[in-house]
Amino acid sequence: MAGFADLNVPQGADRKAVQSLLEAAAHLGYSAVALNHIIDFKEKKQEIAKPVSPSELFPSLPIVQGTSKRLKVLTRLTLVVSDPSHCNLLRSTSTNIRLYDIIAVFPKTEKLFHIACTTLDVDLVCINVTEKLPFYFRRPPVNMAIDRGIYFELLYTPAIKDSTMRRYTISNAISLMQICKGKNIVISSAAERPLELRGPYDVANLGLLFGLSEGEAKAAVSTNCRATMLHGETRKSACGIVYTVKKLHKIEEEETVPACKKAKTQA
Repeated sequence: MAGFADLNVPQGADRKAVQSLLEAAAHLGYSAVALNHIIDFKEKKQEIAKPVSPSELFPSLPIVQGTSKRLKVLTRLTLVVSDPSHCNLLRSTSTNIRLYDIIAVFPKTEKLFHIACTTLDVDLVCINVTEKLPFYFRRPPVNMAIDRGIYFELLYTPAIKDSTMRRYTISNAISLMQICKGKNIVISSAAERPLELRGPYDVANLGLLFGLSEGEAKAAVSTNCRATMLHGETRKSACGIVYTVKKLHKIEEEETVPACKKAKTQA
């Protein structure tokens, strides 16, 4: 089984605070964590900086609880898009964007959600859990995202902080489950303090409230996270994977030719 992962730990300016979050994640049994750099185009025009290597920020990473391995730290970029023009940046061949291990997009409208699912080259599509969704999920874009290997991210920290956000989180999650049938779901924390982090099995239990089955809930913090990381590696190294299939036309033709015709041709 793949190790547990939390693909959304905010990369704040306070390095000590981030270090304490990494230590808490390792203690809870997470084997991989993604430091999330968020860019919201609505606030002001921001340039995408080159990601800082985690090894430069933290020379000594904590050891994962129950293992002898050190915590794996990835870089993640999340773009909050509220206008179709914001998506042009993802379509461009920006070298700094491609340097991030995981790229996520947070669409604010139904049109942008459709674009994110069908055309953008991303690894994660973030689902709003802090307020009522302004649109309904539709099957075609969701199914296309699943076919393209894109995962949907739900956050659990807002549900812990506030009862109103808990209601929105569960409602929005169940709306998504009715369409995607529990496929391609990743559950992350977005925790700003160590106390907001929960162990992977506790998070899996929260997944049951979101409408996931027991197996799907465990996958949302393990195998699905691993698949998201692999999707990011593929995006970074190449545009995609080419599958080659050998065509056995000659053999099939020989098998379909009658025996009498074979004898004539051989004679």
